[in-house]
Amino acid sequence: MLITPVLLCGGSGTRLWPLSRKSYPKQFVPLMGEETLFQASARRLAGQTGSLRFAAPVVLTNADFRFIVTEQLQAIGIDPGAILIEPEGRNTAPAVLAAALRAQAADPDAVLLVAPSDHVVPDTAAFHAAVAKGLEAVAEGQLVTFGITPTHAETAYGYLELAAAPETGRAPDGAAVPLKQFVEKPDAARAAEMLAAGSFKWNAGIFLFRAADMIAAFQAHASALIAPVQAALDQAKPDLGFLRLAPEPWSGADDISIDYAVMEKADNLSVVPFDAAWSDLGGWDAVWRESPPDAQGVVTSGGATAIGCRDTLLRADSERLELVGIGLENIMAVAMNDAVLVADKSRAQDVKLAVAALKAKHAPQATQFPKDHRPWGWFESLAVGERFQVKRILVHPGAALSLQSHVHRSEHWIVVEGTAKVTVDGVEKLVTENESIYVPLGAVHRMENPGKVPMVLIEVQTGAYVGEDDIVRYEDVYARG
Repeated sequence: MLITPVLLCGGSGTRLWPLSRKSYPKQFVPLMGEETLFQASARRLAGQTGSLRFAAPVVLTNADFRFIVTEQLQAIGIDPGAILIEPEGRNTAPAVLAAALRAQAADPDAVLLVAPSDHVVPDTAAFHAAVAKGLEAVAEGQLVTFGITPTHAETAYGYLELAAAPETGRAPDGAAVPLKQFVEKPDAARAAEMLAAGSFKWNAGIFLFRAADMIAAFQAHASALIAPVQAALDQAKPDLGFLRLAPEPWSGADDISIDYAVMEKADNLSVVPFDAAWSDLGGWDAVWRESPPDAQGVVTSGGATAIGCRDTLLRADSERLELVGIGLENIMAVAMNDAVLVADKSRAQDVKLAVAALKAKHAPQATQFPKDHRPWGWFESLAVGERFQVKRILVHPGAALSLQSHVHRSEHWIVVEGTAKVTVDGVEKLVTENESIYVPLGAVHRMENPGKVPMVLIEVQTGAYVGEDDIVRYEDVYARG
């Protein structure tokens, strides 16, 4: 049976600030190794293993992340089956329904596996075995979800109460069992009770089903969503390999999760217990736990050094920073070029309050990542003054910035790695390492990387205004406005 993975790739991950921000959330960050969470999720649901065969993934994301998605999939050699661009976030129910409607139109017997793209599942073989068990229930018309066996009394997750005997909490051999009820995120006392009971699982938000069965569930329990989502698909427009869902009908769909819209009401829902390790990395305490800590309970990464610390996370995510902790206990400290978080590990779920406080004072660090990722590469600001800005810019091999001009600033480019092909007012020039070129105010210009290695340059902007919106585009291979 061919399974089509559907990767949900939105969200802002505010509880992992400052590393995860609205402009570059946690699924795109290499939090647990060299690969990002999104790449690990895509790789986990690719190819053929045992009796499972996965089709090319369908990704649902927003316009800001579309090129990041393609770049990260390309880096691990996975071609997407489709990338659907949501005009605005409407929660998981419209996203899942869009994937189901699209799949059924192509194949009436299509089977989908919907998963968030920011989870950690170290044991891929165990997960595949659970999916294989789930397929048995799917063949009987069941909507299948996966219940994670709790390792501790967690208050940040919703729970699934199984209709199995409390003394076992699962059916024999991990087969799917009926769901008794969904349970909202509990307080500490209730979480401890559920852990002791043995019949409760964490709700992982992963679903396996036939598209036809999911659409039938929407017709029965959330029929108002079908017309706007179907219209958004019918009126969708291709754009450079992406499929942009139509904004007007999409905005008419309710902003609601798949749990509330369908799953909590469906009578054909089964749960496959999953006993292996899993985490949604919903906070820095989870990163600390999954790393895992050393004998003193300490986790360090990047330029971080712990001296006499216990039960502490120290993370320095900058090549220019050294973070040192001395005599710390139960602390999480995360340092970046533009922001530092220091908090008690027991307050991990309150990191989102820091983001809200920074938003209230209009601090760009609340939402903007230090590196601004673009389809051609990225840039970061190194220094900013009243009439100048200095940036480091990286351009991928074969990539090109738009043909553009500026009204308020001139630019001086100094190539420090690779070779740039620069066009200024129709004149082309190759600029190699340790060479520079001047772009006068108002000049129509373009920068390209004709080489096979990344090109890096330092850009010095001077003028009355150096904001990112001082740009007039004439041509753009990425079809940006």
